[in-house]
Amino acid sequence: MAEGDGAELDMTGDEIDEDMTGEESDEEEASGQEDIEGEEDAQSVSSNASSEEENSDDPDRIDPAISEEMERFAHTFKGFEKRYRLVNKIGEGTFSSVYKAEDLLYDHYDNSWDIDYKDEARWAAPPSKRRRTGRGNNDIELVRPKYVAIKKIYVTSSPSRIQNELELLHDLSGCDSVVPLITAFRYQDQVVAVLPYFKHVDFREYFRELTIPHIRSYFKSLFRALAHVHANGIIHRDIKPTNFLYDYRYGRGVLVDFGLAEREGTDSQYCMCQHSTTDRKDHRPPTITPSIGYPKHETRPSRRANRAGTRGFRAPEVLFKCTNQTTKIDIWSAGVILLTILSRRFPFFNSSDDVDAMIEIATIFGKQRMKQCAALHGCVFESTIPTIGERGFTLEKIVLWATNRTATGSSKDNRDDAKLDRDEALVIKFLQRCFELDPAKRSSAVEALQHEFLASPDWESPEPEH
Repeated sequence: MAEGDGAELDMTGDEIDEDMTGEESDEEEASGQEDIEGEEDAQSVSSNASSEEENSDDPDRIDPAISEEMERFAHTFKGFEKRYRLVNKIGEGTFSSVYKAEDLLYDHYDNSWDIDYKDEARWAAPPSKRRRTGRGNNDIELVRPKYVAIKKIYVTSSPSRIQNELELLHDLSGCDSVVPLITAFRYQDQVVAVLPYFKHVDFREYFRELTIPHIRSYFKSLFRALAHVHANGIIHRDIKPTNFLYDYRYGRGVLVDFGLAEREGTDSQYCMCQHSTTDRKDHRPPTITPSIGYPKHETRPSRRANRAGTRGFRAPEVLFKCTNQTTKIDIWSAGVILLTILSRRFPFFNSSDDVDAMIEIATIFGKQRMKQCAALHGCVFESTIPTIGERGFTLEKIVLWATNRTATGSSKDNRDDAKLDRDEALVIKFLQRCFELDPAKRSSAVEALQHEFLASPDWESPEPEH
């Protein structure tokens, strides 16, 4: 990262620098592993936002090394310190670091992206600060600092990846449930994106306490975001709790981190799952008895497909290397979040690789359905693991077991005839639509919003405390 005088900031945000075009390196494309772990960016910082708002300006809470890092970063761009005041480092991932910053020139720009600006009643504004107006030595007015998230993208990211993320964010503007791109600027090989800073609460601090109305509010907001993203032909590819910033107190969430997102159909190739259910039998390869192991000198090329995502949240078709992945992979990931909330276990799936991930899914859905799922994508699924049954378990039984309400649990209230209540049963029906192993049968985001569970009236959130 070059230092010195830096460069003037391009604050228009209307165009993406043409110098950012380029191709991904062969090493990154060949490995397919670089993208598997989704990064936690500016927006996806996992910290208690309410306490951060109160203490973020305390210099004693900032590590000296981080202070030095922020100072170097600010000096890289000429004029940066006149526009932004870095407050703290709030996130770091594989491809970027993220900083919370005060927008010093907030009043000079169009702020229609700001939820506070459009809906002041539903969002708690940060504390007021005193600022001199310049009209006189004693002229001081109270102002509310406006915070943004400054995302510094590492030079290890390929130019095409950076350009793709910024273009997608730009194209997705206009939905309150999707993070907007305020602006972006570049100096030499350093690219910075400016995004809104959203107040939220760490998922791990509240997910066990969510009631059915809270769960409905959470997923109504998430699927509204997904409906907007998918309507634009974009797959997010990394749906997980840290990428959906939700404030459960006010029932509002924002989808963030489009670092792995892509347009639907990118690099798609033929896959058997494209055929209708009735046509698939005619296109299935002849059934053969699977051999034990692999030929010593295997000559067939391995199947290549996009496997980007975070372990534990990837859909079966991603694990089976489907070459025609659709927006339905985001629906599966949303289902994993719902199962996490219902079971009160995070993470629910905790596999270390693709094979373990398939075993985890097969344990729930059964060997028979996993074989059918594999066949959809021209694959074969075989397992001799005794704990994987032919039929698996119902989602109802999984939730009852995870919450110690069956004879296999440890609660004193265990009973064999335990059942979910009416509201929980409705949520399970919704989850089943998200967890269809066949992506063609899985609900779309629009269909999910029309489901009886989400179609119920909105939960009335409390008014923010002032």
